Amino acid sequence: MSDWSTLMPVLPGRGPRRRELYVAMRRLIETGLAQPGAKLPTTRDLAKRLGLSRAAAVAAFEMLVADGFVEARIGAGTFVAAQVPAVWERRAGPSGQRPASPALPCELGVATLDDKTMRVFRGLLSRNLAQPGPEHFRYGDPRGGSKLREAITAYLRAARGVRCDAEQIVVTTGTMHGLDLIVRTILKPGDAAWIEDPCYPLAKATLEAAGARLIGVPVDGEGIDAAGGEKRGAEARLVYVTPSHQFPLGVAMTMRRRLALIDWAKRNDAWIVEDDYDSEFRFSGPPLTALQGMDGADRVAYLGTFSKVLFPGIRIGYAVLPEALLDRVLRLRTLSDRQPPTLVHGAVADFLNDGHFAAHLRRARRRVQAARDGFVAALRQHCAGELDFAVPEHGLHLVARLANASGDRDLVRRLFAEGVGARALSPMYLSAPARQGLVLGFSGFGAVALESAAGRIGDVLRDFLKTSAPARA
Repeated sequence: MSDWSTLMPVLPGRGPRRRELYVAMRRLIETGLAQPGAKLPTTRDLAKRLGLSRAAAVAAFEMLVADGFVEARIGAGTFVAAQVPAVWERRAGPSGQRPASPALPCELGVATLDDKTMRVFRGLLSRNLAQPGPEHFRYGDPRGGSKLREAITAYLRAARGVRCDAEQIVVTTGTMHGLDLIVRTILKPGDAAWIEDPCYPLAKATLEAAGARLIGVPVDGEGIDAAGGEKRGAEARLVYVTPSHQFPLGVAMTMRRRLALIDWAKRNDAWIVEDDYDSEFRFSGPPLTALQGMDGADRVAYLGTFSKVLFPGIRIGYAVLPEALLDRVLRLRTLSDRQPPTLVHGAVADFLNDGHFAAHLRRARRRVQAARDGFVAALRQHCAGELDFAVPEHGLHLVARLANASGDRDLVRRLFAEGVGARALSPMYLSAPARQGLVLGFSGFGAVALESAAGRIGDVLRDFLKTSAPARA
């Protein structure tokens, strides 16, 4: 096809030749010059035309297949995929978030697709639509339907040690929705709030949007330290924490730190917002008890979501609220969106009550653990000496620190250009000395995609090291 002849001028002539070819072909696809369904030339012909080795052409094709840009058909050849990832630079929104499109390998927040779960869920949705209850035809409880709240209560009591009843639960569209309701209920503009340092960027943005005066409290191997927080701002009205699996570092808050944080909140009439981030994905040992379950003073608001463990499109989260906050949050929720949707909630309640959720979670853990193990092995093969990381025993991502370089933001931009959805570690710090590194997701991707991504990370990092100054202590 004639469009592929334009490849020659865009090959830059530096770095691994397979990567140059991959980038050039990907750009032709992304910009629409190579249309969906178009047949690619053979690797032999392309290599001859461009003066490359056939091995480089084969490797570039394998990377395109792994990332979903092309598809290989046995006996027919290789074709541009019917649906391909959108261009980041051209289509990114004002917030810098990627648009809805196939995820890039190593992106965060990608759920693991489970065919059995989707079949079961489709059946439950059909059943609930075929026999709709009266709750769908009138305005109801701003907390959400009682059936789902009771199912969530049973799950949290059994799996997370949360002390609650269904009356305390407010069904939300996700963790940040719950955080926004709580923060706007508790804080006035200018009130001080603690946040972990480094922190979850969306939580930081939510607190800032409410007018909070943020105080970053450094996280070490035991989690956030209340004593350190008091030195920085004893007047804080609220603290946002991810104690079971701190984002982004992945540490679990120790028992003594948990008890100290609860004691601080009680003494200072302050509130703890516990985001139980990735709590379902623990690969060794029993799940950690939620901080809320240890709170005898009723100072902890607990947040959770089904987005990671099922899929983000379901848009169902939950907040377990102390009695003193419940009425105020419900008034605010009623003003903002009246009540959560009800049609899908019946199916989710049945999914929980009928044992499907527990079975799904077992399958999802096995898949995520296998993805983690394969990705770790690939990083060790392709990035030995350039990245320093520990194998995570919890969660859906790992943090890899740069061993010999600084400038992780620039590195992430280069990785995006190569089709790898890494996040930079340093921008997640507030005031603590920022560490340079990559935050790499491994859930929701196949072994081939993760292996290919690890290879590209290694290639880009070695090229990056040639042009960046050594990291300074």
